Amino acid sequence: MTRINTHFAAALFCFFSFSLRAMSQASQMLIDCNQFDNVTGTSSYLSNRDTVLSTLRNRSSIGSYSNATAGLSPNTIYGMFLCRGDLNRTSCSDCVNATTLEIYKSCFYHKSALVFSNECIVRYSNFSFFTLVEDIPNTARFSPRSSFDSPQFFNRTLLEKLDELILRAPLSLSLPVPYFVEDQEHVTQLEGSYYLHAMVQCSPDLDPRNCTVCLRFAVKRLSECCSHAQFARIFFTKCLITFEISDLQPNVTSLGVKKGESHYI
Repeated sequence: MTRINTHFAAALFCFFSFSLRAMSQASQMLIDCNQFDNVTGTSSYLSNRDTVLSTLRNRSSIGSYSNATAGLSPNTIYGMFLCRGDLNRTSCSDCVNATTLEIYKSCFYHKSALVFSNECIVRYSNFSFFTLVEDIPNTARFSPRSSFDSPQFFNRTLLEKLDELILRAPLSLSLPVPYFVEDQEHVTQLEGSYYLHAMVQCSPDLDPRNCTVCLRFAVKRLSECCSHAQFARIFFTKCLITFEISDLQPNVTSLGVKKGESHYI
């Protein structure tokens, strides 16, 4: 038992220099640890996992995506992070650091872990998930339904905008932030007007076709949970979609804007 505790303490020591800003992000995370095939404190699997997470932390200050592999079979570990494309390098690094810290705290002896936060995804596993598209697990964060009565007020314009960005995303692999596209427009309809900001992004390990497939999964998820919300962020393991409606100006005075808390499902 002493040996295990020493390993745990040593692994946590490298996080002491993390900023308070990074550590405060933990409350905004959704953590999924594999509940089976726990490993022991003497396993080389743990040292390989430590190597992968350390590599990801180091690389998070120079880009929005990276993957890493360590160890020989059957103890090989595969890992990746993906930061939102609108983050600067400091914010991306803060998110990856905070997320890997949470992995150590919540998933230390598990063979795989996946963490969704508001700003990044971090994952490791004992199987290679690079280049794969998965429709589960996923997570959605969104505001309550808008107080505008018309169910079509946002829906048609939003889906048209997302379709436009999804067509552009696979063509942007060579940009500084690969597969990342965002846009904002002012929309005027019979019920009123608003600004629509939307963003789509894929993990660069996907090919263009699978980038599109992943984003279509995300749109389907959005249509099921929150297409009439004023804000939503949909995270899949290899892609994400976000949108936000702002500066609502209803033409009918009885229609108001209500603020509410975000919900996780």
